[in-house]
Amino acid sequence: MSVIAHLRVPADAFELGQILDVSGGRSIVLENLVPLGEQAVPFFTIHGTEESRAFREAVQRHPTVQDIQKVSSYEDRTLFALDWDVSQDRLFTGIEEMRAHLLGATGGPDTWEFELRFHSHGALSDFKEYCSEAGISLEVGRIYNPTRPESGPFYGLTQRQRDTLVRAVRGGYYSLPRQISTQDLADEFDISDQAVTERLRRAIVSLVDNSLVAAIEEQEEFGSPET
Repeated sequence: MSVIAHLRVPADAFELGQILDVSGGRSIVLENLVPLGEQAVPFFTIHGTEESRAFREAVQRHPTVQDIQKVSSYEDRTLFALDWDVSQDRLFTGIEEMRAHLLGATGGPDTWEFELRFHSHGALSDFKEYCSEAGISLEVGRIYNPTRPESGPFYGLTQRQRDTLVRAVRGGYYSLPRQISTQDLADEFDISDQAVTERLRRAIVSLVDNSLVAAIEEQEEFGSPET
């Protein structure tokens, strides 16, 4: 039975946290992680300050970074794409080995918070043991099964994802004809239209993964009830 865990990891305990070193009230949101063989291309947004050339240059100097590209910016938010060799990061290696699904990650100067979905409690225990043996300090927060009623109604969606998806549905974004546009949503949430599209996509993926997919996996594990 699948389980979702909220985890806290020191920024200096894994390579990506060391690469994306932030300070001065800034924070990082990992928007997406696209695996390309031995490479991984994270898209991440820096919040809290204007784009910093010094930050990009510091990231570029890291030996496992191939390139960092600015994708877009809006006020104090900048979206980047990072071409990076993930094989050297023991935390992400463990996530891949345990076949966990990364639902979200937010980083600060000292600590990163992760939301991971594991296919079972045993896989989560194996991941904790892996991190202990790798010398990665790991603090486990809330743990819940997305198919249980007591897990709450949000199925792993972040507050921003919930707010945007609910507003889109209530505003008629998915109606025919469409009653509210991507730009309308972008203006309401003070982000770019590209960020709205990506946020909605992640919200829908998370909602389906933690409801329909989780229910299917539970049926496969325990069998369908007889009718």
